[in-house]
Amino acid sequence: MAINSLSSIESVLQQMRAVAGATAAPVGVDASSPSSGGFAAELQRSLQRVSSLQNSANTQAQAFELGTPGVSLNNVMIDMQKANIAFQATVQVRNRLVAAYQEIASMPV
Repeated sequence: MAINSLSSIESVLQQMRAVAGATAAPVGVDASSPSSGGFAAELQRSLQRVSSLQNSANTQAQAFELGTPGVSLNNVMIDMQKANIAFQATVQVRNRLVAAYQEIASMPV
């Protein structure tokens, strides 16, 4: 069962990489650099991307509220949804990691 959990975690990671490839890389993160550092580094990069999306969406929403020219409600709503979806995907990854950890921890020695 632990192998099944690990394969589902790998599947989620591949999905996160695909989503990350579809979005622009945040400032300070080189999207062309090879994945290094293993799982922890990939998780950190994913969390940074989610944080960047949320910050960008909030900044754009504030600009719309202040009446900044060139900021439309459509773009604000789309960016907010992108940030929300990225956050929900991150929560699902966390849930699967916790479930995998609990399954491994409950295995007999």
